[in-house]
Amino acid sequence: MEDHVFLTCDHPLNLPTLSTNEPLSLEALASLRSLIINPSTTAPTISSVIETLTRSLQLSRDPLAIHHTLKLLTDMALRLPHLSGVVFDSVCSHSLLSTDSTRVAAESLDALASIAEGNRVLAPGIEELDDRLFASLCFSPSLSVRPWLLRNADRFGVQPHLLFTLFLGFTKDPYPYVRKVALDGLVDLSKNGVIEDPDMIEGCYFRAVELLNDMEDCVRSAAVRTVCAWGLMLVACKSETKAYWSDEVFVKLCSTVRDMSMEVRVEAFCALGKIEMVSEEILLQTLSKKVLVTMKGKKSLAQCSDEQLETSGSSVAGAFMHGLEDEFHEVRKAACHSLRTLTILCAKFAGEALNLLIDVLNDDSILVRLQAFETMHRMASFDCLTVQETHMHMFLGTLVDNDTLIRSSARKILKLAKLQKLKLFRLTIDALLENLERHPQDEADVLSVLFHIGRNHGKFVVRIIEEVFPQMEPMSNGKLGFDSVRVAALLVLAISAPLSHERDCNIPPTIFSYAVTYLGRISQALSDLMNQNSLLDYLSQCSRSSGPYAIEFNFKVGEPCLPNANVPTYTSNEIIGSIAMPLPQKTGGTSEILSPTIKKPREAGTLLVEYQLDVHDEVTKSMNVILAKVKDIWPFVLSGFTNEVLRTLRSCREELATFTSDSHASAGVFSFTKQYIQIVKLLTKAWVNFLSSTHFPCGMGELDLVLGKLDRRLRDLKSAFIRLSEEEELHILELILVTCMLRLSKVEICCHLGTLTKLSSMMSRVEYLLRDGSVEPSRFIIEVGKLSSEFGSSSLNEASFNPLLIRRVLESFSLKQLVLCGRLKHMKAELDIPDNEYENPLRFVAGLPVGIPCRITLHNISAESRLWLKMTVNKDNESTQFVFLDLNHFGGCDDVRVFMFTAPFYKTPKAFSFTIRVCICMECLSEVEDVSSVKRWGPRHELTYLCREKDVYLSMVK
Repeated sequence: MEDHVFLTCDHPLNLPTLSTNEPLSLEALASLRSLIINPSTTAPTISSVIETLTRSLQLSRDPLAIHHTLKLLTDMALRLPHLSGVVFDSVCSHSLLSTDSTRVAAESLDALASIAEGNRVLAPGIEELDDRLFASLCFSPSLSVRPWLLRNADRFGVQPHLLFTLFLGFTKDPYPYVRKVALDGLVDLSKNGVIEDPDMIEGCYFRAVELLNDMEDCVRSAAVRTVCAWGLMLVACKSETKAYWSDEVFVKLCSTVRDMSMEVRVEAFCALGKIEMVSEEILLQTLSKKVLVTMKGKKSLAQCSDEQLETSGSSVAGAFMHGLEDEFHEVRKAACHSLRTLTILCAKFAGEALNLLIDVLNDDSILVRLQAFETMHRMASFDCLTVQETHMHMFLGTLVDNDTLIRSSARKILKLAKLQKLKLFRLTIDALLENLERHPQDEADVLSVLFHIGRNHGKFVVRIIEEVFPQMEPMSNGKLGFDSVRVAALLVLAISAPLSHERDCNIPPTIFSYAVTYLGRISQALSDLMNQNSLLDYLSQCSRSSGPYAIEFNFKVGEPCLPNANVPTYTSNEIIGSIAMPLPQKTGGTSEILSPTIKKPREAGTLLVEYQLDVHDEVTKSMNVILAKVKDIWPFVLSGFTNEVLRTLRSCREELATFTSDSHASAGVFSFTKQYIQIVKLLTKAWVNFLSSTHFPCGMGELDLVLGKLDRRLRDLKSAFIRLSEEEELHILELILVTCMLRLSKVEICCHLGTLTKLSSMMSRVEYLLRDGSVEPSRFIIEVGKLSSEFGSSSLNEASFNPLLIRRVLESFSLKQLVLCGRLKHMKAELDIPDNEYENPLRFVAGLPVGIPCRITLHNISAESRLWLKMTVNKDNESTQFVFLDLNHFGGCDDVRVFMFTAPFYKTPKAFSFTIRVCICMECLSEVEDVSSVKRWGPRHELTYLCREKDVYLSMVK
């Protein structure tokens, strides 16, 4: 008994006997597996099994037996998590990790990693393993173990810099599969962002460029991915020469689009779609097989030799033409997909690329055609799709295609289309009607498209309805005269016109009466926009209009209506408000129809001020409904549905355009809402860059531009409106903090100092607003406060900016509901230069000052405000001159102030004529002082612009 260990349990199998001096046989291991998977096995038996397997592991020298033993221990740890620590220690305790057998050592590492992945508490044990062991195993002669170790390196907690060295070294391995795995490892390493040294990044990039000419297809394919990944890192770290390096990476990738391997060509076009900044000349060259003259003079390639320049030009020439004409549909699809990103970088490139995409609509592969439609839809979402008459016939032909997905994709694009000519609009309507006739199952979607097109082209709809209206009159039996499907389509088109942002889109009221007879079919098509009750309310209102058309601006604020009017009149705002906004919720949770507010005529004894206040309250409620709709889109932003979000915001702007701001009391609320929607649109574009790389719609250069616009818009919103409540100001400050955090997470280190200063200033104001505890801070503000304290206590260096920390703070942000409660006033200005046109310029003498007469109107601006007249000749700051406007010297009141002012301009150039751009600015005294302006005359704080720039034309006295 002392020489043997017996395992016993209530089990029908014959249990194995293990000699203390011999390892277990394969049959014994199989018997032990049955004990492990048997749920009736007792805990003492399981402990004995672990002890037996551990002892066998120490005694065995057979690689196959060791393999099965490790597998049993791993399965036991995963099946019984409470024993994973014991099993982990058992595997670590024996000397397999230092054995001469590389395969056994690799299998031991695999077992430890698998156990640690099942129990994250054991993860530090993996990280404590000696990195030298991993490196020594990688250099072992075993061909199968080497690529496995490289492929699984991230599981063993190896230091990133050691991994970088190993991966880079093994790109020169004689075996192609090892080179391929090493390149894939470099791609994965680039995603962590731990390698920040520019020389290391550049060395890795050029090593990958060398492997673009490797003999093996799999290596070249991996090299393309590596060139893209490390090329983007190189572009990010070379801030001063970012444009050059971005073009360099793009050209190198273009050199592989004609590779002999189909997989390499697919990878090449996928990589091209990830480049976020490319020069216009290079982009245009990809659409022409002939090397263009502009390509030969490209500045970023100026340092290349003539031979290199010729090679670069030939590499880029016709790259996308070759891709879209490739014999494999996978390549053509990848080429179409890469155009999704590149077409939004340059309008001219988008226009010429559209010519190729239109031809792709006839491709043999339905997958390629669908990808072409997706690319065109993305172009339309970013207002980069300009469809010419030559394109329309081929594009509209897809509406009668036999494939349902093709027809649906074409209609999806038409919802966003902006047609410039009535002829193109007619062709589109006729094609949709033909689609409806040939494929009746598409009725709901076609009617929805007609409604969207009508809202985008109101005046064209009026022209069409005027022509077909006689045909729509009922016959003698009371029924409509021709095909009911066609009538329903034209009725949907007609009822959409009043919702257009264009004016004078008047439709005969009887049209809306006819539409009621098709209520069920129309409401089903428009279910994503309104419910049936709201649609019925809208049609009823329009059909009862007192004028000759359904929508007329009969009612104006401040004007009394006829006291004996029998038929109520409505504003366009009231009618649109009943259908274009989300329905409020009852306390019970069911939807309540948002009925139109029918305003009663103002009684003779009602004060005008009281009446205007009532109107202001109604407008404020309507604006809050729109703002609630804006808030509801944020989950879609987090999910990356950018197109849907931008479409919803566009719809909100269109709804807002239907309102009038004739009331002085409501003008501030209206302007505030309009600017807020634009801010959310910019925040959406910036936030998408914070998501994964598959959603990136713009490059780092364009991201800087978006963040700059977002900064200016938020500054205007904060400074150009007075009477903001604490909640409203806190909401704006939170958006400013989000912008600062986005800039810290993406922009170069040199920009962080100014951003941190602004972050600290805004946090101070937030803390002041929260001082009394009446308003609860959001989770995001709390996290930013903690992070701001950490930044304040550390010196400014690269180590201070932990990307993961900033990302975690940003992930805590959620767009809250903004409720307008105060009577906002908009600070704005109007500037006019009397008797000055291009044909009638002001006269000047070169070198002498010239006076510029300005008629200025100021609204809601107090005398304490610091206003400046900004005059600029060129875009550079050296040609900009500021003139201070001291409002104490002019008459008027804070509400409205009108005066004439002659502004002296001293920097008249030696030219026959020139143009000065003039505008009125106001210093944002709450912003941090601009240190660069202390020693010069002019504003010392950031500016908000109160009016658009006005061109002043000057001509020299002869």
